Amino acid sequence: MMESLMNLKPPLITFYASAFSVLLTLYFTIQLVSQHLFHWKNPKEQKAILIIVLMAPIYAIVSFIGLYYVKGGEIFFLFLESIKECYEALVIAKFLALMYSFLNISISKNIVPDGIKGREIHHSFPMTLFQPHVVHLDQRTLRLLKYWTWQFVVIRPLCSLLMIALQLIGFYPSWLSWTFTIVLNCSVSLALYSLVVFYHVFAKELAPHNPLAKFLCIKGIVFFCFWQGIVLEMLVGMGVIKSHHFWLEVEQIQEAIQNVLVCLEMVIFAAVQKHAYHVGPYSGETKKKLDKKTK
Repeated sequence: MMESLMNLKPPLITFYASAFSVLLTLYFTIQLVSQHLFHWKNPKEQKAILIIVLMAPIYAIVSFIGLYYVKGGEIFFLFLESIKECYEALVIAKFLALMYSFLNISISKNIVPDGIKGREIHHSFPMTLFQPHVVHLDQRTLRLLKYWTWQFVVIRPLCSLLMIALQLIGFYPSWLSWTFTIVLNCSVSLALYSLVVFYHVFAKELAPHNPLAKFLCIKGIVFFCFWQGIVLEMLVGMGVIKSHHFWLEVEQIQEAIQNVLVCLEMVIFAAVQKHAYHVGPYSGETKKKLDKKTK
């Protein structure tokens, strides 16, 4: 068996390693999902958690499909990318809803509890170009943070539909591709920025729920996938990544590398999510640990 593995060619080793990574991601995620379903105590929060933790296996499966059909066309890869990024938009919306639920604040009414009303929000550059450096928490500022997050939930699917439609009609020059990239980068950056501000404002109230680890799982997936794609595009443009196969174009090689990296990375994120979104608060395990510490 060892000899047969040694005889495998690098592309096959890469393919099998990616497949194994997808299976590991599914294993970790199914474990976590089954734990939450077994201890189904707070449907409002746990529904959001299940949607969030499914992000890693969805990214892994979609990337593996892209790797399996490595000879796919530009529209095919754009469609796969759109699936991942539209789900990303849903996850960001659900994460914000989860934070609201932890705080026991209505996401539709945005009523700030009297005890924390007036708390200072410190904006940093480049947001200070549009907002004062220091603003105070009230119903309007809380609603603004929500809208800054939700704009990506709207812009991402719209851009995906536009990109696919333009590809189908044969009008998709490189300058338009970069325009979409810039728009989406600004949009997701604003959404993530608003979540960071939201965390800092409510850090004390959210502390028992370990929100930073939860947020970093999402940000990590978004960060790695987006910037890897940008770096790979630059390497293709510089001629570092080339195609040595007559049956594969350089863009398909680029997509294959990105898909392999995503498959491998999602194993790490799925494992981290088991800690960040653990079932302890709903199974009573967290309460037992706190009781032991207080004794």
